[in-house]
Amino acid sequence: MSAAVMSSNSNQQHKGNKQSSFWKKNSTSLPGSIKPVYGAQHPPMQAKPSSAPSTPKKESRQNKDAFQDFEDNTIDAWDDGDDDLIAMANMNISLKDVKSTAMAVIHSHSLHSKFSSNGATDTHSSPQEESLEKRHRHGSDQGDPPTHTEYNHGGPGVGVRLSSTMTTMGPIKLAEGRVSAREAHKLEKIKTILSVPNTDLDELKKISWSGIPRPIRATTWKILSGYLPASADRRALTLQRKRKEYFGFIDQYFETRTSTHKDVFRQLQKDIPRMTQILEMMRQPLVQEIFERVLYIWAIRHPASGYVQGMNDLVTPFFVVYLAEFVDNDIEMDNFDISQLPKETLDVIEADSFWCMSKLLDGIQDNYTFAQPGIQLKVNALKELVKRIDAPLHTHLMKHSVEFLQFSFRWMNNLLTRELPLKCTIRLWDTYLSEPDGFASFHLYVCAAFLCRFSQDLLRERDFQGLMMLLQNLPTHHWQNEEIDLMLAEAFKLKFMFADAPNHFKKQS
Repeated sequence: MSAAVMSSNSNQQHKGNKQSSFWKKNSTSLPGSIKPVYGAQHPPMQAKPSSAPSTPKKESRQNKDAFQDFEDNTIDAWDDGDDDLIAMANMNISLKDVKSTAMAVIHSHSLHSKFSSNGATDTHSSPQEESLEKRHRHGSDQGDPPTHTEYNHGGPGVGVRLSSTMTTMGPIKLAEGRVSAREAHKLEKIKTILSVPNTDLDELKKISWSGIPRPIRATTWKILSGYLPASADRRALTLQRKRKEYFGFIDQYFETRTSTHKDVFRQLQKDIPRMTQILEMMRQPLVQEIFERVLYIWAIRHPASGYVQGMNDLVTPFFVVYLAEFVDNDIEMDNFDISQLPKETLDVIEADSFWCMSKLLDGIQDNYTFAQPGIQLKVNALKELVKRIDAPLHTHLMKHSVEFLQFSFRWMNNLLTRELPLKCTIRLWDTYLSEPDGFASFHLYVCAAFLCRFSQDLLRERDFQGLMMLLQNLPTHHWQNEEIDLMLAEAFKLKFMFADAPNHFKKQS
């Protein structure tokens, strides 16, 4: 009897030990336990400094029930305070408080990242980080002091971190960045060209082709577009005369918007509010009124074409560049309240935008006359050009019945303003204004380079719907000036190859 009892107790003890070892074996990967998450949004956890006080170790858990240990670790795995989340969703939080809190978090994180990157606990960095640090050291050797952002290699939001020394700039969205040594040299060179009594337009175009520094862009655009003369002595009188002439048109024609040409004005009132996709500032009634006057006066004075949808997008780059002339900040001013500017300044911006847009449209007016023959010719030329420079892409599009007119019409009609971020469009127009017939002939090569840039992505699509979805929503929202420079270099190469060989654009039998 005692032997049987001892055997039974021995078996129970063996089972208990087996269960205990099972739970302990898997305790390192318990379901629902909290683990550090790594990736782009979650950087590795920083090691604690050796001087930090250590927490007292808990008593040995050898004698503790294994399942009870598991339950203690996972009891709150799925209870994360749903009631609190619902309560937070119903709270009314001040936008000012949100902004101030966000700036405080960004500032704190920037300082922490800087301390971590320079601290004694720093481990071996990756080759990419070492390369980045070398570039920063190289930049500082040339006289550009490093900022806090340059030292922030890891952590969430690395692309939007702000310098801790940034000052408040009012309602402007982005602060003005540092001017590189190359930009500073170009700025001085353009200023020298413009300061002489008679500007050398060829030299100005040559240096402006690769981009115009923001402080001098407005004046350079007015000269390159033909709005201002090359003679420096005549510029002030020309501006005075042309601005007075424009507001004379307003007094003469704008009252007809409710009678003779009410259909044109009604269409403008529909199209202009839709432009918030390009410029958030278009939500402001004062900005809409400026665009309405500019486009209405142009349509009345050009009855052969009148107003055509797409023209409204061509005013935007001029308006933003000429607005930036009066704002000490970057050109992306989506949340800038233009009512802060005096009326005289707004009148100057409006008149200059009208005349420069008029100069642009004079060169591509066949794009907007009846049946838009200019656009049809350019679309056909684009199709033949792509057939020669990227035959697999051309074959792929034809195989799935994708016609070039279906996606490239907007490219020609809006000059890629709907396909690119506004800052990239402005950089692109620096080159267009520096090219002979840039908005017409050179734009064709830019469109070809733009399409071929996404050739591999398009070849991976296997049906008409997928191709059209991609072609109408090409991923350019992250583009910067570097991507535009590469596209322009490819377009210039195509122009060099095909501009003097017009037969390449003719269909082969």
